[in-house]
Amino acid sequence: MGRPLVYLIGAGPGDPGLITVKGLKCIAEADVVVYDYLANSRFLAHAREDAEVIYVGKKGFTQHVTQDEINAVIVEKALEEGGKTVARLKGGDPFIFGRGGEEALALVDAGIRFEVVPGISSGYAAPAYAGIPVTHRGITTEMAFVTGHEDPTKAESDIDWEHLAKGVGTVCFFMGIKNLPNIVENLTKFGRPTTTPVALVRWGTTAQQEVLVGTLADIAEKAAAVGFKAPAITVVGEVVNLREKLAWFDTRPLFGKTIVVTRSRAQASVLTDALEDLGAEVLEFPAIKVIDPETWEPVDEAIRNLDIYAWLVLTSVNGVHKFFDRLEYADKDARALAGLRVAAIGPSTAAACIERGVRPDYVPDEYRAEGVLDGLFERGVGKDTNVLLARALEAREILPEELRAAGARVDVVPVYRTVVGEGEPAVLERLRDGDVDAVTFTSSSTVTNFISLTEGIDLAVVLKDALVASIGPITSDTARAAGLSVGVEAEEYTIPGLVTAVAKYFGVDVDEEE
Repeated sequence: MGRPLVYLIGAGPGDPGLITVKGLKCIAEADVVVYDYLANSRFLAHAREDAEVIYVGKKGFTQHVTQDEINAVIVEKALEEGGKTVARLKGGDPFIFGRGGEEALALVDAGIRFEVVPGISSGYAAPAYAGIPVTHRGITTEMAFVTGHEDPTKAESDIDWEHLAKGVGTVCFFMGIKNLPNIVENLTKFGRPTTTPVALVRWGTTAQQEVLVGTLADIAEKAAAVGFKAPAITVVGEVVNLREKLAWFDTRPLFGKTIVVTRSRAQASVLTDALEDLGAEVLEFPAIKVIDPETWEPVDEAIRNLDIYAWLVLTSVNGVHKFFDRLEYADKDARALAGLRVAAIGPSTAAACIERGVRPDYVPDEYRAEGVLDGLFERGVGKDTNVLLARALEAREILPEELRAAGARVDVVPVYRTVVGEGEPAVLERLRDGDVDAVTFTSSSTVTNFISLTEGIDLAVVLKDALVASIGPITSDTARAAGLSVGVEAEEYTIPGLVTAVAKYFGVDVDEEE
């Protein structure tokens, strides 16, 4: 703790890849992260584990949160306990219709230091993801950003409608869906041809993106007919015609599908990235959290006596990282394993070992305990073989039990624990609405914790038409025991295998896409 500091961060238009490097750095430094529904919750993965996270959307409030309430939260948290660093995530850019100026003034009034971290604005990013360049040689070199929702307390408009109608090639209106008839009326009243193309881009740059194209003559009627809703950018100008040739984002194979990922925040990125590359909207709902064991003494004791073991068995990526971190804590490195043979269960676990300087001696073809045993027995593990098994506290007992039954001496050292994660309020809202197409489970603990975190939601109802996808038979059994109907199971019990299974279910051949 120290002197109060607030970062007003432009979180970009929605695609989590469009935040700045400095923005991520500020999130990582913060004691408190304040975000709302326009800032992608994925950024929370970059926050410190001990950071307080505050969602200033409707969740937790009796009614819509006002700007004054948000200002008060930011000030209160910055002054707490003698001074904290607060990262305030704002959609787009904080100073382009983001009311960041109001938050900055509130901080000035409270005597709190602040920094502004600009962000990519939805004003040009949303059109770009819709295949619409806001300027284009031969069409226009002029553009304007305009609020489509002026302060309702003003007696008259401050917008120079005549200039916009006649003097600007491309006009991008923010937050203008409700006032779309008024926008159309003013532009045509001051001379903009009714044949001028118009595009509405809702949730631009995200997998929820929707695009509606028309002209000034019919766009309001079209929007009303389909119930087109905010948040959206309205693009007016001849550049809209380029969408027909330049559309790229919403043509990907899983575009329009919403998939829930239940892995921990630290682990979710590989699965999330693979699904997003295929165009899916991914909702991260961390059902598990990986934490240290209650005591490191069994691990430390094993590390002090590594020379007594013939085999080291590592069962997960988490296990690799935790074990090697502890090895480094003991001032040792991969050379300390020179006398051991190493078994890594699964290609991802093997890759993590290689990153740490150890190439496994054995990577089984089957990635569960029953398949590992035969390979270990074939490689001489048996009577009087000393085996060190570094794994999660909650792992199944079949591997050490069967090894001991074969005469091996097995020391099981928990290098991490998994506990119930925190979920994500915005995802719970989507689940309650039945607004998901698939839920993925990568372990039995993700299933049981997901059930716990969604208590009060009738999953049989909300997931009736959704796919439940499992990484393997053990996870599938847990899901079925919990009352879930498993729609697909990965043929290869890996993250790529799970992605392939989900994609095939929705009619996508991953090999062809690659």
